[in-house]
Amino acid sequence: MGFETSNPKACVGDPREGHRGSYPPGCRRVDMDVTVRIIGAPMDYGANRRGVDMGPSAIRYAGLAEELADAGVEPVDAGDLAMPRAEERDPDVGAPPTGTAKFFGEIEDACTRLADEVAGSLADGVFPLVLGGDHSLSIGTVGGSARNAEVGVLWFDAHADVNTPETTPSGNVHGMPLAAILGHGVFGELPWANATGVRNVAYVGLRRVDDRERELIADSEMTAFTMADVDDRGITAVVEDALEVVTAGVDGVHLSLDLDWVDPTDAPGVGTPVRGGATYREAHAALEAVSARDDREGILRSMDVVEVNPILDEGNETATLAAELTASAFGKRIL
Repeated sequence: MGFETSNPKACVGDPREGHRGSYPPGCRRVDMDVTVRIIGAPMDYGANRRGVDMGPSAIRYAGLAEELADAGVEPVDAGDLAMPRAEERDPDVGAPPTGTAKFFGEIEDACTRLADEVAGSLADGVFPLVLGGDHSLSIGTVGGSARNAEVGVLWFDAHADVNTPETTPSGNVHGMPLAAILGHGVFGELPWANATGVRNVAYVGLRRVDDRERELIADSEMTAFTMADVDDRGITAVVEDALEVVTAGVDGVHLSLDLDWVDPTDAPGVGTPVRGGATYREAHAALEAVSARDDREGILRSMDVVEVNPILDEGNETATLAAELTASAFGKRIL
């Protein structure tokens, strides 16, 4: 693996140089030789509509490995974590001490195991790419990524995902992962959910936020860019500002891509579609902007791609887009 820098010695012999997101300041990778470990997390405990557990298979079938190879990285598929289907389990087992959260105990177990997989991948010097499954799995992905590092979180989503068991209108944990990651409400009592290494969080593309979430975001240090900001300033400018937030003073960035961030005309196969999302080209431009920053600074440490539901899809269109956008994040370009 080669580097370009104003200080060549800073890029030689660094014990962390084996994986993305840990390159010394000033280094830019050239002739990249990056291995990506694909980890399937077929979780549907957090959603209220079944089918999202088939998301990892759909994304693979859509040609993810080929897309990643075209982007210049080596994909290694680690298979899927074993997760019983939600309909086989009692949603009230392991309920939180206050509030409502369906399948709380199942999500705790799954995310604990997923965090171990992600942390193990990073320890092996391999980039962890997690395929979902519903967005509650990000509790595990970010928890593993931030286990031995300070991590910024870039959240592409139509929803804020910062409800707690005390504030949720639905009880579905896929609307709570950021609250869990940040230790809000009852989640602050649960070490499996509170990723203490998370430092900076930025949303891109919000357009449906609950009232209590709006209050929490306003009172927090999180940065939120809505689709109105994208309309006013353009997607690339917004993403660049978000990257300034999430890269400040951290070891790397976790990128979370919820396919309901994209407008349902281009991503129909999601459980909670919201009109007015990113267009096909805006979505690619956003991920290309992340990749451009990564090329310069080696910021990316981990990634998850979530909420693809093949049952609701049309001709595997959403899974195909998920594979394409993932490749854009890793550097695939038109030319």
